[in-house]
Amino acid sequence: MMAMLWAQEIMSAETMEEAKALYERCPRLLKEKVKAILIKSGFEEITQ
Repeated sequence: MMAMLWAQEIMSAETMEEAKALYERCPRLLKEKVKAILIKSGFEEITQ
């Protein structure tokens, strides 16, 4: 659930730089789940 909230926040960011910054601040225990959600949603470029 928390991973989905993080992913939604990242996907709603206005710029790619803002989205990448949010992804970097994501808690390490959630990062893999958030990454999987972003890739599944077509936002793979944020995770690289």
